[in-house]
Amino acid sequence: MGRPIDTRRSAITDPDVTRSARAELDRQVTTLLRLGYPALAAQTESAFLRRLAPLREVADGLGGLAPGRPGSVPLVLVVTGAVVDPQHTVPLLRLAPAGTRPGIVDRNHGEEGLAPYRPIPQVELPHPDAYLLLDVDRGEEFRGVRPEEALPVVLGRGRTPLTIEDGVAVVTHAPHLLAKNACFMLSGSRRGDRRVPAMWISAGAPKLGWCWDGNPHDWLGVASAGSRVAAGSGTHT
Repeated sequence: MGRPIDTRRSAITDPDVTRSARAELDRQVTTLLRLGYPALAAQTESAFLRRLAPLREVADGLGGLAPGRPGSVPLVLVVTGAVVDPQHTVPLLRLAPAGTRPGIVDRNHGEEGLAPYRPIPQVELPHPDAYLLLDVDRGEEFRGVRPEEALPVVLGRGRTPLTIEDGVAVVTHAPHLLAKNACFMLSGSRRGDRRVPAMWISAGAPKLGWCWDGNPHDWLGVASAGSRVAAGSGTHT
């Protein structure tokens, strides 16, 4: 992936800054290295970087990234559960700007944990290992709306609901999107029942829990993205 860039100058939260997609991707890769993702993937750092290297060409094709709208970011690197289990990456999450409490997987997911969750039929992943999530929005407009009613609206706009892996990636690279009274559901992952996974804040830490599909919450939106893209795969919703 080349020499890491200075993350202090390239943070996705910097206001009124246009940066290259390549530079933002490099920043996010540096974050994963700092968090120990290669070890979690049972790979050397060089092998992990080679696995992500094709995404640099994708980022080059995107050109510049304008600052995101409030509650949104233009690009997020997603490493899927096929590479690193979300059960192991959620504890690496922290709240912005300087949270210290590790992320939590709600015990109420059951004995099987997150394993039963799969992308819904409308979500097509462009690569089994890693991809770029573009034009991410935490979906504040859907606060107080039942998830089962919000999902058709999201899909009808040609957008794609976030999966569990997407949500973990968003909080990893853009933790400011998880804020008090502005948390979000991950309607792109389901387990065959009415549970909808969601990211929220509990006891000063990010928490991956779930809510019922038919229950509205005035502090939970429904997060979505414009597309997912990976090397040689085109763009997928």
